[in-house]
Amino acid sequence: KKIFNSSSLNKKISILLLFIIIIYYRKVMIIVRKNLLRFNGNSYTCAIGKNGVTAEKNEGDGCTPLGEYSLGCIYFRKDKLVLPDVKLPTIAIDKNAGWCDDVASNDYNRPIAFPFKYSAERLFRDDGIYDIVCVINYNSDPVIKGKGSAIFLHIARNDYSGTEGCIALQQNDLIQLLSQINSQTRISIIV
Repeated sequence: KKIFNSSSLNKKISILLLFIIIIYYRKVMIIVRKNLLRFNGNSYTCAIGKNGVTAEKNEGDGCTPLGEYSLGCIYFRKDKLVLPDVKLPTIAIDKNAGWCDDVASNDYNRPIAFPFKYSAERLFRDDGIYDIVCVINYNSDPVIKGKGSAIFLHIARNDYSGTEGCIALQQNDLIQLLSQINSQTRISIIV
């Protein structure tokens, strides 16, 4: 007489494993599709590149790069806000902070300090959209000149107008998201 049915047991184990994978995936993967970011059971309105998304990102194209990426450190304006407890490394933005977007520079797609002889974005801004910046590790290892730079999660404008390629959320949503992620979290930008 059979005590258990191995086929039934295998099916139950498979379903259980699938359930565990789904729960794990929801806790480590940020999903961005069109103007919606999902993570850990929450959905947030977001802005993406003003020209949509692309698998063939180029510097200055105004597109958000499709793909799956890890997250880097969080830059923030210590003079304007206090971050909650976050698990990623943080760096205070000072008046000289920038990010190189010039293909002629060996520092392309890397943080820099002004004064700087090449073109670079200033992180210390008056409009507040870079008061919090989380680096999306796009085109970072290795860096390929011309394939896009300065792809961040940052604060959205009130009208969620398109970005130069970044993903932008309202400040409170971004803070909530950053308080939940860690070094294992990845972001997947899909069509």
